[in-house]
Amino acid sequence: MTWCVYLTHPEVNVDPGVPVPQWGLSPVGHARAEQATALPFANEIGAIVSSGETKAIETARYFAAKLSLEPRIREDLHENDRSATGFLPPDEFEQTADRFFADPATSVRGWERAIDAQQRIVGGVQDVLTGIDQDVPVLFTGHGAAGTLLMCHLMGVSISRSHDQARGGSLYRFDKDWLTTGAGQDLHWIEV
Repeated sequence: MTWCVYLTHPEVNVDPGVPVPQWGLSPVGHARAEQATALPFANEIGAIVSSGETKAIETARYFAAKLSLEPRIREDLHENDRSATGFLPPDEFEQTADRFFADPATSVRGWERAIDAQQRIVGGVQDVLTGIDQDVPVLFTGHGAAGTLLMCHLMGVSISRSHDQARGGSLYRFDKDWLTTGAGQDLHWIEV
């Protein structure tokens, strides 16, 4: 059975004057992304797929350089759309994110609804995997909420923040056969 890894970008340079999708990795984030390429699974990766956001692309580039692979950029794998509010201070962001996960069928403060983001992300991953040979291990580089929404779908559970990562730069591994079997998987985040 062939697997995929979903890896979230590590720490970013937070700049309220720059749109969030354009934030890049911080020095700590760069160091952690590079360190992640030494994880046991890394040498087996045969394809890399990244969200179109800067921080995810920067994370993917570390693996691409090590493995001489060209990352595939997918704009539909971006984080949940929060452009209606733009930058929020950390406490306000966390409260809004709690509401985003708690009421997935409602747009919280103009954010993309969780159910819509989940459908977009799952559809994007499915589309990617139907175009890659079944026996090729795939690395997806992305985002916390997007990864949590995908995880909930893969596990066959309701959208819930209880499945969210504790820290950016975390990963989980899932089996590719979920595309055909639809079987729920027992997944958990691993901090890199």
